[in-house]
Amino acid sequence: MGEQKLANYEVLVCLTGGIACYKVATLVSRLVQAGAGVSAAMSAGAQRFITPLTFQSLTGRRVFTDLWDSTEQYDPQHIALTDRADLMIIAPATANIIGKIASGIADELVSALAMTAGGACPILLAPSMNTRMWESPAVAANLETLKKRGLHTVGPGEGWLACRTVGKGRMAEPEEILAAAVELMKQRPAKAQA
Repeated sequence: MGEQKLANYEVLVCLTGGIACYKVATLVSRLVQAGAGVSAAMSAGAQRFITPLTFQSLTGRRVFTDLWDSTEQYDPQHIALTDRADLMIIAPATANIIGKIASGIADELVSALAMTAGGACPILLAPSMNTRMWESPAVAANLETLKKRGLHTVGPGEGWLACRTVGKGRMAEPEEILAAAVELMKQRPAKAQA
């Protein structure tokens, strides 16, 4: 990628429990290569698919995995992380996390981060789920609610799914998520520059 088009921007990448977690490693690498500072937060489900060490290695930073972890700062981490971020990306955004955010449930780290991001930074969701889940009226209603609240989405695409079927629900590719992220961040100056 060479150029540092995201220098001074801070991105908070949050992973939830879906097989597409492996694609997020490529996304994080691309963000870092573009010059962004990247912090990662992972739900317990995400850690069943990929380890925090992967993201620690890619970002050069501590990975947040628990709402109750201590932090170096006085602010609770779910407030401090979103205060620093120019953008929060939730990838994969499962039906579960989409439902939690739409319902105002903040019972673990990623959903709590999403609750505190409002007003602090935009949120980009990269949905990923089985076709039948994607087509569920509940998921559609939850996404509509989130879009009305100002959250952004990228994807999903169609293709081979982990359930060994072909259909819609496949998480957008890392390059597509990166392009959407760059577009959102370039709409406002980096917090580090403000």
